Amino acid sequence: MITDWIEAIRPRTLPVSAAGVIAAMALSIMEGRLAIVPALLCLLFAVLAQVVSNFANEYYDYVAGTDKKGREGPRRGVTEGTISPTAMRNATFGTLAVACLVGLCLIPYGGWWLIGVGIAIAVFALAYSAGPYPLSRHGLGDVAVLVFFGLVPVNFTFYLMTGEWTLNALLLSVAIGLLGMNVLIVNNYRDADDDRSVGKYTTVVLLGRKTMSTVYAVGGIVAVALLAVILGSRGHWLLLAIAVVPYLLLHIATWRRLCSLNGRALNAVLGATARNMLILSALFLVVCIVAAP
Repeated sequence: MITDWIEAIRPRTLPVSAAGVIAAMALSIMEGRLAIVPALLCLLFAVLAQVVSNFANEYYDYVAGTDKKGREGPRRGVTEGTISPTAMRNATFGTLAVACLVGLCLIPYGGWWLIGVGIAIAVFALAYSAGPYPLSRHGLGDVAVLVFFGLVPVNFTFYLMTGEWTLNALLLSVAIGLLGMNVLIVNNYRDADDDRSVGKYTTVVLLGRKTMSTVYAVGGIVAVALLAVILGSRGHWLLLAIAVVPYLLLHIATWRRLCSLNGRALNAVLGATARNMLILSALFLVVCIVAAP
């Protein structure tokens, strides 16, 4: 039972939510403006929001009948019958309540208007899989990930630490969003046949595996280019190389595995893609610490 719940959390994908906050912290350090308390609250909120989305995805896909036993992806307890639908629904909204409480703790740092942002994030966490037009079933999952795992966490975390919206934060948020999209691409690449059979139209189903594998490769390269703009504008070319060369080597190796593997073998590629995202964020953090005034 415990292992079923751990699998439902999808720990392999949690670096996607952590990476944006880490990257924003790195940028604030480079500018000498780190505020640790709001940063840690943002990190906790981001991870909880992703867990809510993961729980909701499992529950609402089961309700909609888009999950099947023996699917290629990680085992789903609700579909396999080891977690009751009621328990998963309660866990979804219980975790959402905890995330909201954490979000309320950010109001002293940003103001009451943050409640609106929190509501939007909560709606997205559910609307990804639920509602009259589930985003994940209509080719909009990639855009949602770009916005809510890139633009939102990076820009808002940076703002809550510094009180400013900047071009560098925007560029960084797009870079992180593209890396988050790559994690979703692998997930949908693996599940394309199952998704097609139940009428779930992800971008991989709509555009094909070949096109989306190219999007995956280009996304990682564009992300690196955006980091080059941020660090290069300050003349930190050596630090840029330290940050991006290891990532690029990992990215190319992972992309080649994506193109050559199928089915359950892609679960490891999914984990590797999330790992690569976290590694790049961590390397960016290190070089920003070195570059800090």
